[in-house]
Parts: sequence; C-alpha cells; structure tokens
Amino acid sequence: MAIEIRPATQFEDVQTILGPKRPDANVCWCLSYRIPSKQNVALRGPERGSLVKELVGQNPPPGVLAYDDGEVVGWAAVHPRADTNFARNRKIPHVDDLDVWSVWCIRVRPGHRGKGISHRLLAGAVEFARSHGATVVEGYPVDNKGKKVDLTMAYVGTRKLFEAAGFVKAADTDSVLNGFPRVLMRRELR
Repeated sequence: MAIEIRPATQFEDVQTILGPKRPDANVCWCLSYRIPSKQNVALRGPERGSLVKELVGQNPPPGVLAYDDGEVVGWAAVHPRADTNFARNRKIPHVDDLDVWSVWCIRVRPGHRGKGISHRLLAGAVEFARSHGATVVEGYPVDNKGKKVDLTMAYVGTRKLFEAAGFVKAADTDSVLNGFPRVLMRRELR
C-alpha cells in the first residue's frame, strides 16, 4: 500500500470523498464547522458543492486527501481555527490566543478502512498546517475510552488516534458527540 497525502486541490477528488450520490442531496460536504451556521443551513443541494469547489481553489485549500496508488481514499479537514466555527464555539474552549489550526474531520472511504489511513491523514494534516506556518494544531475528538463509535459520528476522530499522532489533551469541552465527551487535543509544532 503506497499511501500519499496531498493538499485538497482537486475538486473531483474532494467530491469523491465528501459529495453526495445525488447532486441535489443536502450532505455536509465538511462545511458544518467551516462556515457560519446560518450559511450552512441556507446552502442547499448543489450550492454546497459549489462552495466547496471555491474553497478548494483557495490558498490554503480546506484540507488534505489520501491516495492509495493514485486512488483517492480519504480526507482530513484542516484550516486556521480563525476561519472556522471553532473560533466562536462556546462548547469548545480556547486554551490561549495563539493562531491555532484545527483538524475537525477525518474520513476514509468504505473498503479502505482498517489500514491506518486515518493515522496517515492526521499526520498529513499536521504537516500541511506546519507547511503553512502553523505552530499549534488542535483536534476535538471523542474520548470513547475504547468503546465503539458509530461510523457516522467517527469523523471527529478518537482521543487514541490523536494521542498516537503526538497530540496531548489540553482541555475538556462541553461538547458531546454520539454519547461521548469531546476533548481538546493539541500538538505544538515549534
């Protein structure tokens, strides 16, 4: 397996991972934490994909993609926290005033799970943030204590995944997902 992590600059590949089977469907497209809530609710169907196509064309793009021998198999959203809902989220605290980057979504396509791709995506997201000047990266995974997490809710990652990537718990949060508390995990890049 030759997994390669690249910046998410190819819309068609992002669409393969995040897009709906039907163009008019209202799937997340990994926008729920990226744009203001009112805008997220107002965007419907194809408008969601159009916005993602615009974000993919920006510098920096909205995340990284994993490729297995050239086939796109995974996604990790990573961007400066200031450009996300985490900048204003009351349930997830700010530890300090540093210019933090956030990782909030890790997704691996069915048929490719269980091969360590999420670990590669998280490491790639950290390196992507570092290459854009980040000195600190945060994630907000569930602390599931080894219990099974529903796959539809596993996109935030687990504490164990983040710890394996060198992150340490920096704070508790008031956020709960799928019955599990979320914790603020942080990795210093200095």
